[in-house]
Amino acid sequence: MKTAITFLAIIISFGLNAQKVNWMSWDEAVEANKQNPKLIFVDVYTDWCGWCKKMDASTFGNPVIAKYMSENYYAVKFNAEGKDTINFAGNTFVNQNPDASRSTHQFARALLDNQMGYPKFVVFNNKIERMSIIPGYHTAKDFEPMLKFFGEQKNFETSFDEFKANFKGEVN
Repeated sequence: MKTAITFLAIIISFGLNAQKVNWMSWDEAVEANKQNPKLIFVDVYTDWCGWCKKMDASTFGNPVIAKYMSENYYAVKFNAEGKDTINFAGNTFVNQNPDASRSTHQFARALLDNQMGYPKFVVFNNKIERMSIIPGYHTAKDFEPMLKFFGEQKNFETSFDEFKANFKGEVN
């Protein structure tokens, strides 16, 4: 019994200390970037997307991924079917039919160049200029080099394929 209680205490302690991604809204990330410029990572998802939920649980739940994202990016969760109004760069973006099933927000369309599909991720530099759109589900092991490619600004030095070929990650 004593062993079981000790084991349970260790599991609870690990859960409380687990690193989590510090998700923000778009507006929060833009404001934070004004004070302390960083890359901005946007997870464009929908509530009905199974692969999005799997990424949340496995990839973004991985402590290596969560720690790296929280330290190097402002991480934004953006529901592509959300109802909030976004004001950015002199434009107002809305979901024109927010009560309809699967009505896409204008900001999601702008982020993804109207190439809708989920999950998709958009990486912005610290000047809030889009650098890349990353489509699809990725395991933590596959996602780590993508995050570090931009986070370490290797995208200015080499191709992603070359970077990945020499990449030694922390995710098992």
